[in-house]
Amino acid sequence: MRPSEPKPDAQPSVQVIDRLFHVLDVLAERVDAVSLKEIAERSGLHASTTHRILNDLVAGRFVERPEPGMYRLGLRLLELGNLVKARLNVRDAALVPMRELHRVIQQPVNLSVRQGDEIVYVERAYSERSGMQVVRAIGGRAPLHLTSVGKLFLAADDAERVRTYANRTGLPGQTRNSITQLAALERELARTRHSGSARDNEELELGVRCIAAGVYDDQDRLVAGLSISAPADRLDDQWLAKLLATAQSISAALGHQGSVNARNQPAQV
Repeated sequence: MRPSEPKPDAQPSVQVIDRLFHVLDVLAERVDAVSLKEIAERSGLHASTTHRILNDLVAGRFVERPEPGMYRLGLRLLELGNLVKARLNVRDAALVPMRELHRVIQQPVNLSVRQGDEIVYVERAYSERSGMQVVRAIGGRAPLHLTSVGKLFLAADDAERVRTYANRTGLPGQTRNSITQLAALERELARTRHSGSARDNEELELGVRCIAAGVYDDQDRLVAGLSISAPADRLDDQWLAKLLATAQSISAALGHQGSVNARNQPAQV
């Protein structure tokens, strides 16, 4: 007696994923909704298998069912795509403007993004002529409240999120200038919101000061921060205008409209 063939539900997980991709590919070829029958035919799957896959995709918001028996791609895919686009495109868009800014000011120019309670350095324009040793390499991390870029991200949060961050991390310091009290951090973030830029006054590393401006995407979301690092006695406030212009240029390349420094909000102290 020949052994019975495995039931569809017992198929290896890799095969299930492969079938899921076939279904998504069929939906991606059409702008309007597609019927269950057509999806099954074009994907080469049994109607019951196709229906089961579609139900799972609908539950996860990867597929929408505008009416019974009709399906189209869902907004969850757009949300995930925007996240990936922001992470990939921001570095590509920033690299040339960063190098040009570095050429003008001859100091390190950093691009950083937020990951949880820290910033991560993802790109840098730097040369030995700056006369300053770069302490944190690309991929390095630092607490939000101790860095100029981190303050930009905290300033974009509401007051409750800032308090939660302070309670969660304890606001540890690294130098005598580090902000370690919530009230002081709130005042600093109020100044950041008002000016549209942020500063690190030897709070992460003694002898190093930084200024930062935000990079925004086409949805007006803060996706990265651009900062200039310099020896404490050489940071030139006149660089801020050039920094803001460069951040504006990168944001425009990401589809942002408007000015990155026209973000003055009522101070919340």
